[in-house]
Amino acid sequence: MGSSHEGTRKRVVVAMSGGVDSSVCAALLKEEGYEVIGISMQVWDYSRFTGDAGETFGTCCSLDDIHDARRVAEQLEIPFYVVNFEEEFQRLVIDDFVDEYFLGRTPNPCVRCNQWIKFELLLKKARELAADFMATGHYARIERGDDGLLHLWKGDDPSKDQSYFLFTLTQEQLARTLFPLGGMTKQETRALAARYGLRVAEKGESQDVCFVPDGDYVRLLEEARGTDLLSGEIVDRDGRVLGRHDGTYRYTIGQRRGLGIAHPHPLYVVGVDAERREVTVGGADELMAQGLRASRVHWIAGAPDAPLEAECRIRYRHRPVPCMVEPLPGDEAHIRFATPEKSVTPGQAVVFYRGGEVLGGGWIEEKL
Repeated sequence: MGSSHEGTRKRVVVAMSGGVDSSVCAALLKEEGYEVIGISMQVWDYSRFTGDAGETFGTCCSLDDIHDARRVAEQLEIPFYVVNFEEEFQRLVIDDFVDEYFLGRTPNPCVRCNQWIKFELLLKKARELAADFMATGHYARIERGDDGLLHLWKGDDPSKDQSYFLFTLTQEQLARTLFPLGGMTKQETRALAARYGLRVAEKGESQDVCFVPDGDYVRLLEEARGTDLLSGEIVDRDGRVLGRHDGTYRYTIGQRRGLGIAHPHPLYVVGVDAERREVTVGGADELMAQGLRASRVHWIAGAPDAPLEAECRIRYRHRPVPCMVEPLPGDEAHIRFATPEKSVTPGQAVVFYRGGEVLGGGWIEEKL
């Protein structure tokens, strides 16, 4: 990869979160001869989530994590900087998260963070530092194909593969990105951390939504928008009123718990209409969908000119399922499942795969 000869070394900015993955990423690249610069992002004020006894919640990008990243950088003897993206993170990630819930959708902020914060703003910062590449600890791989284009592939460790969050990457971004851990397992990463003697070798995993460190996203939404005029009715498909709710933002497709309805059969949320302040419930069969419509579809190596067979994931932990993807004008697509799938959720990402390759993805608008 990198040459160790002075004057010809490639410079790489490593996005250091303070966790084991990005720390090993920095150590690996330094060992391979790169000129490594560590950068942490300050994106959120965590002081409000400090407990009475001073305890903090396990998150990524917190001040404790930034301190860990700084100590690892000192240990590796590499330059280290902190960039403040709080304003941009609020506007591009948190405000969108809130907006989506109040529109009756279920957002995925981690995709937007990767798209707009890491691979837009941080990559721009890396270019300002005259870096040839930016590296992250994502478990994904980049390979150049016979067509001369760069292709995104799943990480080799299926339990850690993070390619789902990266479907928005462009050819220009891929050309400047390194994923040193893509061919490794988490166990191998931890073993390397121990070999390098990194102080974060045994550090635990961070949770997904960093700005909801206590898991109470409803509180975040209500602090952002208040609770006035958000209650409404819970109805079935025929419009019969079965109960009331305190806000559509409290519900997501497929939800069963917390409905507060006595019924002889299990009920699930099958629809959320924020404009009418209505939550629709039904049986498990009403969760099934033949397909979906996606918007803002992005193809990593170019859009196909005809429908294609692929596999898709309709949420991060969803197993890939066979489907037919039909590209439509205006960056839209229709996806038809080989067999019906349950809980197609507007606001989530649908990502297309062929084998281990990520073809692209988009945002779910409605089930078909």
